[in-house]
Amino acid sequence: MSVSGAERLRALRAVMQAETARRRPSVKSDINVTPLVDVVLVLLIIFMVVTPLIASGVAVDLPRTKFHARTPDDGRDIVVSVTADGRLYVGTNRIHGAEELARRVVSEKRRFPDKAVYVKGDAQAPYGPVRQLMDALHEANIDDVVLATEEAARER
Repeated sequence: MSVSGAERLRALRAVMQAETARRRPSVKSDINVTPLVDVVLVLLIIFMVVTPLIASGVAVDLPRTKFHARTPDDGRDIVVSVTADGRLYVGTNRIHGAEELARRVVSEKRRFPDKAVYVKGDAQAPYGPVRQLMDALHEANIDDVVLATEEAARER
């Protein structure tokens, strides 16, 4: 009795299929969330580090008001800051004198006419530099000026 090559091949395939069927591991139905948690934590840390860098202008202690207009800082506006010691800034660049500041704001408004001017005056800033800034902006025909404030705690 002679066995042909095709029959041997079929027998070998049957043995191998039976072997792989026995070794097959069971299917796991649970999900490993550890890599997902790692990625989310890394993204959270990145956003926590980058977010303070996005805020435009110089850090000042804004005056508190009861009726506060909530507008997010989208980074598209011209931010003018007056610090507690009377220094003037456009964005993060220090400016010497209200006239130079007005020239800088006018040139920025020419390039981007849709931008509004936000004046962030420190609550402890002297009135003089803030008034000179406002006069310089008025003389430069800049009408869309917004005074930035923080919301005061509401009484209940």
